[in-house]
Formats: sequence, structure tokens, C-alpha cells
Amino acid sequence: MTDPASAILDRPMRRRSREITDRAEIDAILAGDKVMHLALARDNVPFLVPVFYGFDGAALYFHSASAGTKIEILKQNNRVCFEVTTEHGVVSADAACDFEARHRTVIGFGRASFVDDRAEKVKALDLIVSRFTERTFDYPPEKLGITKVIRIDIDSIKGKAYGFGDPRPEEPGETG
Repeated sequence: MTDPASAILDRPMRRRSREITDRAEIDAILAGDKVMHLALARDNVPFLVPVFYGFDGAALYFHSASAGTKIEILKQNNRVCFEVTTEHGVVSADAACDFEARHRTVIGFGRASFVDDRAEKVKALDLIVSRFTERTFDYPPEKLGITKVIRIDIDSIKGKAYGFGDPRPEEPGETG
């Protein structure tokens, strides 16, 4: 049986000239932003939420209160889809339908797991906090105990860019 996530992300991108194929470029996008949009699903009902995140080069981390919709859904279904977009903007055109979104985007699928190991929890929180300040912090045990840290192990990932520098060459048959 084919994994539904792989069936989506393993498809060739329609505009292959916009696809980012270099994993280092994808990782740079993940390392360079602060907000990740996280898509979850329960009982065939989607739920989308923005979260601050950290990236260690292999996995994504975010934190949460111990209770709430995200946590309830993740306890039932740990499969997630995530998206990070950086350098937003608009590429203007003369015709209304020719405007384009200027962006660098990463979309991926993964599996979320709750981090219970204290050292990994602190590492993840440090990654998240480092997006906002160079200061370092101690995490009191009582706060660590009530804070959920979730790791996303990435199953598949793709990147896409438009509106930066010279466009990549179009593939034969590609159109807007």
C-alpha cells in the first residue's frame, strides 16, 4: 500500500523550474524563519495552526501547553504536514492574472512525537528561543514539566521558489 503523503510529495512538481532540489537550500529556508504552519487532521477534519519552531538540521521542534486542540489531535494522529515560507512578496505584472507570489517555500510531511527526555527538551527549547534572542535561559523544572515539546521527524520534503534572481529554465511543456 502506498503512503498517502509520499503519493503527494513524490509527484513531480508541475512547475519544475520553480522546484528547489538542493537540500542545503531547503535547510537554509527552515533555518532562516521563525513561524511554521502545522497541518493536523482528526476524523477527516483538518486543523491548521502557526507555531514558533526550531530546526536542528534533521528534525523540527515546537512547544505547546500540555492541553489543547493540537495536543489532543497529535495524541490520536501523529502524522503532520508543515509549511515554512520566507521572503514573501509580490511580482507585479501588467495583467491582473499575471501577478505572482514572490516566495521561498518548504512543504513537508512527518511524524510528530512528544519529547520526554529532559536534555532533548532543553535542546529543542534553546533552538526555538535562539530564533528571537542570543540570550540563554534556564528552564525551571516545574515549567519543563508542564511544557510539551514535540519533535517532527521529516518523512518527505520539497522546496519551491519564485521571484529571486534569474529564473530557473522552464521544462518543456511548462506553463503558468
